[in-house]
Parts: sequence; C-alpha cells; structure tokens
Amino acid sequence: MEKEMNPATANLISVKVPSVGESITSGVIGSWKKKNGDSVASGDPLFEIETDKVTSEVFAETSGTLEILVAEGTEVKVGQVVAHILPGKGAVKPSVAAPAKPVRSEGGPSTTSKPEPSVNVNLNVNERPPSPISPRESGGPATFEERAVARTFRAGKESRRRMSPLRRKIADRLVSAQHTAAILSTFNEADLSKLIALRSEVQPVFQAEHGVKLGFMSFFIQAAVHALKAVPAVNARIEGDEIVEQHYYDIGVAVGTEKGLVVPVLRDCDQLDLAGIEKALAGVAQRARDGKLSLPDLEGGVFTISNGGIYGSVLSTPILNPPQSAILGMHAIQPRPIAVDGQVEIRPMMNLALSYDHRLIDGKEAVGFLIEIKKFVENPTLALFGLSPS
Repeated sequence: MEKEMNPATANLISVKVPSVGESITSGVIGSWKKKNGDSVASGDPLFEIETDKVTSEVFAETSGTLEILVAEGTEVKVGQVVAHILPGKGAVKPSVAAPAKPVRSEGGPSTTSKPEPSVNVNLNVNERPPSPISPRESGGPATFEERAVARTFRAGKESRRRMSPLRRKIADRLVSAQHTAAILSTFNEADLSKLIALRSEVQPVFQAEHGVKLGFMSFFIQAAVHALKAVPAVNARIEGDEIVEQHYYDIGVAVGTEKGLVVPVLRDCDQLDLAGIEKALAGVAQRARDGKLSLPDLEGGVFTISNGGIYGSVLSTPILNPPQSAILGMHAIQPRPIAVDGQVEIRPMMNLALSYDHRLIDGKEAVGFLIEIKKFVENPTLALFGLSPS
C-alpha cells in the first residue's frame, strides 16, 4: 500500500494487489473480509486474492476506514488499486457507492453494471438471456460451445458465474494432460487386513507419542517411495526429446478443497518415518483447507497419490499431474470374498489404479510398480522396520 499523489486524495492509502509469485500476473478478488466503510486495524485481513495456483490473504498495513473499489469476483492485475484506507482511528467514513457488480457478457470481457449495494457476482439470467449462435452465423457446423450457448433459455432456472483462476487452471491442466501424454491405466487390488489390524493395535501409542493419528496414507506414501526405487522408470519425466531421471522422492497428495483440487507436495519422503509423514500431511492438509498454501507447497513433485476412496469411489482412472509420468489412485475399502489358501474368506479389499504415460513407461513396468505397492501395504509391519517386502 502507498499514498496517492493526487491532492484530492492525499490522505488516502492505496491498497494494491500484491505479487504472489514470479509467474503470476493476475487473480480474482475471492472475498472481502471487511465491508465498505468498516474500520480496520493494521494487520487485519482485507481480502483474498485467488490465482491459478494459490489463494492468499492481503492484510492492512495501516489503521483507518476502508473504501472498497473492486467487487468480489472481479479479475484484477498485480499492482492494481482495489481499495483505499483513510488513515487514523475513528476516521470519517468515506462517502462512496458500493462497488459495481461485474457482469460477464456472452463472448466478451466483464463489463460494469449500475452500482448496487450488493457485490454478489452471480448473474441473474432474467436480466440478460444469452444470444444463440447458429451454425449458419458461425460459417460452419456448430461447435460444442456454440451448441451449449444455443440451448433453450430457461428464465429463472439458470445462473452464471465466472470460473475461478484455480478452476480454470485445473481445467487447462487436465485437458493438456490428455492431449500431451499417452495415458494408460492398470489396476490391481490389495488385501488390507494386516494394515487395518496393525493400525488399530498401535494407534493409541502412536498418537500419544507423536501427537498425530496414524492413517493409511502414510503407509501408501512409503509404499510409493519403495515402488519408485524398485521401478525407477516411473520416477522420470519427459522434457522435449529427453528423459529426465529423478533421484529424489517428493510425493504429491491430492487434496480436495471448497475451491478445487490442489496437490501439495511432501519433500524427501524417503527420509521420513511414518510419524514424519503424518505430521507433514497434517500440516499441508490444514493449510489447504485454510487457503494458506504457498507456491513452494505446490511446486515440484515426482509422483502423485489421489485417494478417491474418502468420497466413496470404488474404481477410477486418475489423470496425470504434468509433468509427472504416473499417479496412483486409492479407493474405498470394501469387504469382499476372496480365495485364501483354497478357502473363501471375506477380506477388506481396496482397488488400486495406476495411470501412467505410456510414452515413457511400458506396461510391464507399470504392472510391476503396482505389484510393489500391493506387496508393501499387504505387509505393513515391514514399514515399521524399514524393510522391503519380498
């Protein structure tokens, strides 16, 4: 924030969009923490800025009265002035209109409507129905987007809102992964009887000793490190016409938040025991839920684990997290009948899926990698002693 030079606003302090990363030039005002005209103190959170990578809070650098210039949901540039603060305790409330509500017109950039008390950015479709685009007008067969726009307008039954930068980035990365990699998936299943029994047995002592619960994910992260060492082709990536082999084990863990999927990375997992992994997981998961992840939390990573089982997923084919070459999908644990020593028994089974880039990883290597994961989680006692399953 800095003082304005205009004499008419000489006492106002400008609140600008800060730089939140070297490659980030814009973002969206996610939410204002204060209302227009509120008194703020130095250090108070003012607003959230959402970018395609992280969501960050911006804090007041001085005390005074807040004058909001930009509404929630508006896309802004780094360095743009989005508010003023009239310094001084008990400063006179600025006489300004509430920020205008941004409206996104079909096929064009955001425009500004007449100022209103509300800063709700949802567009009421009763105000402006979309203009259908016909194949004849577009000069050829209708595209998917054109057919979507040309749907019958249903007054009062639809609403529109701009995609957040994070959601746009997720969409772009998913499409890019499908277009640039030869994605194939292989499947297996694991009997988690021993893992469940071991976890139940040591949980009270583990939690008392380390202050965190022992979950399943830490075992799967250790299993992934073991499998990456056993099948190093999976711990590599393609850059142009070169294969880059990675000799470290930074594992990404997909975390669902209200604003979308993020993949914070746990560093040097080969040097962490189960307690260290659980503490690292707890830290990044809490920062993800609070919207406090930083760019370093998300950068890098050689392999990703996604646990759709927490949502009830039984089987899925996860999509690669570029430039990584593989991703492991965990699923819900279900009691199922299996053959054990010639007898049918009901065991807690989990389906496992490995999606991989077939340009780099052959089917034999992918199957072998997943078998190493299976052997490890089916023999979890070995993890406690740092031993590898045979």
